[in-house]
Amino acid sequence: SEKMLTNISNVLRACAQRNVSTQSLNYGLSKPKTKCDVHKLDEAPATQVVMTRDEGLQYYRTMQTMRRMELKADQLYKQKIIRGFCHLYDGQEACAVGIEASINLTDHLITAYRAHGYTYTRGGTVKEIMAELTGRRGGIAKGKGGSMHMYCKHFYGGNGIVGAQVPLGAGVALACKFQGNNELCVCLYGDGAANQGQIFETYNMAALWKLPVIFICENNRYGMGTSVERAAASTDYFKRGDFIPGLRVDGMDILCVREATRFAADHCRSGKGPILMELQTYRYHGHSMSDPGVSYRTREEIQEVRSKSDPISLLKDRMLSNNMASVEELKEIDVEVRKEIEDAAQFATTDPEPPLEELCNHIFSNNPPLEVRGTNPWAKLKSVS
Repeated sequence: SEKMLTNISNVLRACAQRNVSTQSLNYGLSKPKTKCDVHKLDEAPATQVVMTRDEGLQYYRTMQTMRRMELKADQLYKQKIIRGFCHLYDGQEACAVGIEASINLTDHLITAYRAHGYTYTRGGTVKEIMAELTGRRGGIAKGKGGSMHMYCKHFYGGNGIVGAQVPLGAGVALACKFQGNNELCVCLYGDGAANQGQIFETYNMAALWKLPVIFICENNRYGMGTSVERAAASTDYFKRGDFIPGLRVDGMDILCVREATRFAADHCRSGKGPILMELQTYRYHGHSMSDPGVSYRTREEIQEVRSKSDPISLLKDRMLSNNMASVEELKEIDVEVRKEIEDAAQFATTDPEPPLEELCNHIFSNNPPLEVRGTNPWAKLKSVS
């Protein structure tokens, strides 16, 4: 009877494995392309990871939505419907979606000014983001923030000053520690901000106080128009924390980002203090819309990254080759996403702009109405919480 039980368990195991292999994906991070470099760590993220079909479809939809949203923003900017600063995230989608897949919505996140993607993953809608870009009432910051200043619950926004969000993120992590709620803060900055003095001051405080913060450098290889090699004496950004452990992974591969973030989050939640991550990624657009993006790099370079390392194509190919989705299914998602973006753009171009009397509202969060001086002493505006 023992033999019979063994046979039954073997059959069940075989069935389970067959089920897993069609529904899931064993993917080795140990392949050369996807290796993980570590600094001051005895362990590293998992090299065998599983992605279910549902997860894959969800990641694909989210990344495709972000990509289409940014391409639509590009179009509206060129039509002069979106004005001012506008930094697009296309090419870097695997970073945001991979990070969000390994943290909770109750955790906290703060980033620099390339913030449209994170506003979406944190819970903002495409409609609210597009309307914010066009400065309309229905925008996520009521039309007053624009591209660089979007916020939602547990998301402390895009921040316009290079590197300034890093100390703020450590402050959020200090609040998490103080409240003892097992939450953490993800604090993002780019390779350009990585040379800022305030970042090193923050590393020091975060390590001293063992703050639950994941410092993430999204290294897209160019700070404004300067390549990392010309700007940094050491381009090993994951080692920059010195006394803070670090890891570096392929930021174009969503599973690499997901596993690295999961590892980093466990590190923070277990009370070990801060950890540093470097995601090697790439932006297809220029630094901002005022930068054509081809004066300091070649069109061929951009094209090569697109053809070999595009985060959406990598996920799509992986799902198709593992029979986790059909071409038709993915096309259907593309059609739905396109429609959502078109509807949002329609809303963003027809929604009214906020009236002047709303200009000073929300200065304080919970205050009786107060008068605010206008551009001259006798011009008075009202501020309502």
